[in-house]
Amino acid sequence: MINLKIDPEFQSQIPPLTDDEFKQLEENILKAGKLLSPLIVWNNTLVDGHNRYAILQKHPEIYFSTMPLRFANREEALAWICKNQLGRRNLTPEQKKFLIGKQYSVEHRKPGGNGNNQHTAAAKKTAPEELCQIDTIPPTAAEASVRKQIAERNNVSESYVARSEKFMRGVEIMEQMVPGMQEKILSGQFKVRDADMHRLARADFPNRKQIVHEILHPEDRPAPQSSYSHYSGINYSALEVAVRRIQQDFDFLMRYLPKLPDDSYAKTETLKILKQHKAYMAQFEEMLNEKEIA
Repeated sequence: MINLKIDPEFQSQIPPLTDDEFKQLEENILKAGKLLSPLIVWNNTLVDGHNRYAILQKHPEIYFSTMPLRFANREEALAWICKNQLGRRNLTPEQKKFLIGKQYSVEHRKPGGNGNNQHTAAAKKTAPEELCQIDTIPPTAAEASVRKQIAERNNVSESYVARSEKFMRGVEIMEQMVPGMQEKILSGQFKVRDADMHRLARADFPNRKQIVHEILHPEDRPAPQSSYSHYSGINYSALEVAVRRIQQDFDFLMRYLPKLPDDSYAKTETLKILKQHKAYMAQFEEMLNEKEIA
């Protein structure tokens, strides 16, 4: 069996399968007795097919083939991976945003992508700690062109593409500081605010630890500084945490409700509970709408 190289950065761009999805894929491969599609490789490095390759490690008797692709550099390979993954239909909004941001980042920073050749690009290579400073540099004409192409290809706005790059950087920094967070964020298991990811992406290296702590523990955020909040005594951070916990708990439960679309009883009971919660929240909305905040 051919031993292919696994590039951690390449692999991290590919949304992982759930346990059930991985098991189903394994069963399909074993039933077919071979891989129906070749593994995509670049210089003996796996570019696409990481889940299938993991299954091959368990079942070396399975026949498979590889298809080599030519890329000028790893940035070009990364851009291809992102475009390929964006063609999937089962991406979460966070995964789509991350992939768009990654594609934009590598395409407008790769040699030749922003008007530089390979020598000037190497001379201007930026350290990870300095990435936050790139946000202050106005986009070149080449960068704007790349952004427009990616926006049109994915049916989003150009500003969405630019924001996605900041979101992607923030997620990658979270992963560096708290391993495992990238998968939790991109799967939707852990909800984050775009503003927090953008702030983390822009932050200087010494300030990142505090920002990450506030993202993980919103209750520790500094209270908003305003005359009204000062006198009202409302803890907005705690309120935000409470709402976020409701959302996370609900997302978790919805994943495990058995046959919700097909089970009429489960559907009726679920809707009944949701309506109770809706009525409960409506009381507060009505109260706030009636009050005039000076």
